[in-house]
Amino acid sequence: MKSIKKKVSGLLIASTLVVGAPFSVQAKGNEVHNKEKHKIDYVALGDSLAAGQTPYHQFDKSYADYLVKRFERSQYSVSYDNFGVSGYTSENLKNDILNNLEVRDGIKKANLITIDIGANDLLAKLKTDPTHVKDSLITVANNLQVILQTIDSLNPNVKVLVMGYYNPFPHYSQEQQASLLPLLEALNKTIEDRSIANGDKYVSTAQTIERNEDQYVPNPEDIHLNLIGYQVVAKEFWKNIDELK
Repeated sequence: MKSIKKKVSGLLIASTLVVGAPFSVQAKGNEVHNKEKHKIDYVALGDSLAAGQTPYHQFDKSYADYLVKRFERSQYSVSYDNFGVSGYTSENLKNDILNNLEVRDGIKKANLITIDIGANDLLAKLKTDPTHVKDSLITVANNLQVILQTIDSLNPNVKVLVMGYYNPFPHYSQEQQASLLPLLEALNKTIEDRSIANGDKYVSTAQTIERNEDQYVPNPEDIHLNLIGYQVVAKEFWKNIDELK
């Protein structure tokens, strides 16, 4: 699915919050630290996980959608643009960041951005040229650097959270996973290093999904999370929101 979905949620009455100003949310209890209601201008960027692709080739709520619900339950009003596209690589996202006016305008207005990108670079290399699969890590590092720096140039005050990937192969044999998981770990390390170097927040999801991965990734023929899995990922993002003050 190559279409971009866009959603706006703003049912709650909110006072004005200057774009880029600090916001503070408690992970436990979903309470706002002060009584003033705030407005979140949220942009989600990424691949099929941001787009909400489920294990059986359908589209539903993504982790970004569930993160919006958490904000709304905490009395935030949320303006929400989701530019996640199934199949997107880091090259695709870089091109959007540099050239897509709708995406660039969304970034300029946002005070929160989440990103998941890079897995499709790795998977494509595994399918077409597995002997040079590590080259994809260099591509992800270079493209992510451009992505994050360009976001900063468009909106220096925006808070950016970048996701690390869970194991998408829990149903594979131990022998198969023994060769694949080190590549996944290297990808996550690449994403984490670029995020930290740029002053952004890295959000790990591997351990929390691993606790019940057969449930969260139920289809042995598909790498995507179900809705429960997306809620778990949203919770991991939510835990990190409070640190972005």
